[in-house]
Amino acid sequence: MSLLNKTLIGSVLLSGGFTQCTEKQENEIPNVIIIYTDDQGTVDLNCFGAEDLVTPHTDKLVESGVKFTQFYGHTVCSPSRAGLLTGKTPERAGVQGNVGARGGLGDDQYTMADMFKDAGYKTALIGKWHLGESEDKQPGAKGFDYSFGHLGGCIDNYSHFFYWAGPNRHDLYRNGEEIFYCGEFFPDLMVKEASLFMEENKRNPFFLYFSLNTPHYPYQGTPEWINHYQEKGVAYPRDLYAAFISTQDEKIGELLQKLEDLGLRENTIVIFQSDNGHSTEQRAHYGGGSAGIYRGAKFSLFEGGIRVPAAISWPARLNSGQVRDQMAVNADWMPTLADLCGINLDTRELDGRSLVPVIQDENAESQHINGYCWQFQNHWAARKGEWKLLGNPRIQHEEFLPADSLFLVNLKNDPGEMNNLAEENPGKVKELKNLYEKWLERNQEYLKK
Repeated sequence: MSLLNKTLIGSVLLSGGFTQCTEKQENEIPNVIIIYTDDQGTVDLNCFGAEDLVTPHTDKLVESGVKFTQFYGHTVCSPSRAGLLTGKTPERAGVQGNVGARGGLGDDQYTMADMFKDAGYKTALIGKWHLGESEDKQPGAKGFDYSFGHLGGCIDNYSHFFYWAGPNRHDLYRNGEEIFYCGEFFPDLMVKEASLFMEENKRNPFFLYFSLNTPHYPYQGTPEWINHYQEKGVAYPRDLYAAFISTQDEKIGELLQKLEDLGLRENTIVIFQSDNGHSTEQRAHYGGGSAGIYRGAKFSLFEGGIRVPAAISWPARLNSGQVRDQMAVNADWMPTLADLCGINLDTRELDGRSLVPVIQDENAESQHINGYCWQFQNHWAARKGEWKLLGNPRIQHEEFLPADSLFLVNLKNDPGEMNNLAEENPGKVKELKNLYEKWLERNQEYLKK
């Protein structure tokens, strides 16, 4: 396995956001954990602006490293996960929308798990998969040595049955084999499985994808947290959502405590991120989560649907308490981790960009200075600098006039995206529409699949 190369150490680890490391640390291979939450609102942590939530463990994690204030996932679960694990746009990964019983991550995709496995790491997926249910699409076929969790989009946390339309079906698997833990709380099972994996691999470098199904509906926080928020007078459905967030926070705390107990926390890179914005679906009681000042929610390409809480922590190397305002996307984590772990991805054509320069220097330009595009069904968005153009904009339970089919916003002046500036700025509309059309042309072969 390649170790963290001397060039990287010389150029970034001794400056900016990185701490000076000893010769011993230079030769230590870091473990990696990605904590990926599900339908968590843009501001739904204390450290991201919430004032009515109890989230001490996640706040401590975020504050121990670098917090990103303009970080993006996707509109819904499967495309977000595909982008994370491949370092590509979801379209190029073969996942344009939520995956059902058929379909899933493209057969030719090289995943983050493949990357770490090739570098000598032990790899595990614990939690939600949602990237394909057939044997050739399951975690074991995508680079994971070990997997535990549900293959579909969501489950009841006690019966472990699929929570969408019928017929009801059980959805809990370990390494592709169906298993039964009826009545046991799924987040507890996740912590238990992850802890065993870390114990077994404490002397080997490991990559753990801790893919939480919280706070995705059904809202099933523990009784203690439900009582807490009801006693505080938090209104419905925020009380149910908040209880599930605080339950999630406890489980993250238990996972990190296990890492501490094993003596591995210092040299483990931990990434935290939500996949997309909060849900306003019927099964989510039409809300509960919050995007703060941002407009929109899950299914939308307005900021509330795709701007998510995100951070990276590595106590042995990264200074704590840092904040970065540069735009970044979840596809950036794969090349970032390759850089930090000394893995060569030069031959891979990725859409993500390494965030090491941004972590190194708070004044660095965004790695997406030339723009970035998203698409979900017929709804699309193109962003470059502080400008963003939405095509055929969509927000659940809202209607848009034909005049707003091209919706231009300046995020610096109007982060809430309330004012359509398209009519006053035809040149900027043309520029961003051209950016999207060029993106569309490059992705045409994938969009046809």
